[in-house]
Amino acid sequence: MKQKFNIIKSTCVPLPLENIDTDQIIPARFLKATDKEGFGQNLFRDWRYNADGSPKDFVLNDPTYSGEILVAGKNFGCGSSREHAAWAIAGYGFRVVVSSFFADIHKQNEPVVVSEAFLQELFNSIKADPKTMVTVDVPAQTITNEATGKSEHFELNGYKKYCLMNALDDIDFLLENRQKIEAWEARNA
Repeated sequence: MKQKFNIIKSTCVPLPLENIDTDQIIPARFLKATDKEGFGQNLFRDWRYNADGSPKDFVLNDPTYSGEILVAGKNFGCGSSREHAAWAIAGYGFRVVVSSFFADIHKQNEPVVVSEAFLQELFNSIKADPKTMVTVDVPAQTITNEATGKSEHFELNGYKKYCLMNALDDIDFLLENRQKIEAWEARNA
């Protein structure tokens, strides 16, 4: 379900690992579906569960941490390009992923790119207090660590910002502009 994204204030789930690839985010054996539903239950499947289905010692299985924001180490989403990874993240309930660097596929989805110093500060704050709140303000393009009061600006192109704030994907955006597109095509036929 698409939701407008203006300001999100949430606790965070810390995942301070670098080079998390798409096969770790959603293992290839779960890629058979062609719609976005159902991937969240298999997010980080091999890190979360043993072969018999019993839970492993992993942050998503730890009730200490929760929230709509995943704070991940540098180079998140590397590896093979699969939009299923972004679907799994959203399907699990994360609205935002924060890191200091993202692979290309995630640049079109949920990322907030911060400096490595700010990322480390977030990890430190969450470790000290798992109830640390973080505010992501899309209109202002800022992220704030409420524990320290520090904020950082993040980049977001105008098109993506408009889509996030209006709960539109690429197809919805085209449909919203259908009359303009048809008028342009009629003028330029």
